[in-house]
Amino acid sequence: MGVQRFEDLIAWQRARQLTADIYRMTANGSFARDFGLRDQIQRAAVSVMSNIAEGFDRGSRAEFHQFLVIAKASCAEVRSQLYVALDIGHINEADFNRLRDLTEEVSKIIGGLRAAIQRKRDGV
Repeated sequence: MGVQRFEDLIAWQRARQLTADIYRMTANGSFARDFGLRDQIQRAAVSVMSNIAEGFDRGSRAEFHQFLVIAKASCAEVRSQLYVALDIGHINEADFNRLRDLTEEVSKIIGGLRAAIQRKRDGV
């Protein structure tokens, strides 16, 4: 039967978890007061799940593929911003490692989904 809704996609589900974790992490301590970094990492996390959803509902494989490219790039943006947060003391190393690992997982899932869409587009 296949996936009927974007909510059924593992990539979107894990991106949703990443977004919730980022929001929880940025709500406390010095991170909550660093409006620039806080807002940027939140927007990037939301972008991951939003682009997966929007691309899925666009209805064409080509558009879905392009939105997955954007989602994967936003995931890299979150990961990069986590390094900033670690380096300036907003998060500890354990939280950094957990969230970095989650961004890597989400990125791999998106990459696999993107490759599958590409194969379907190519008729393979």
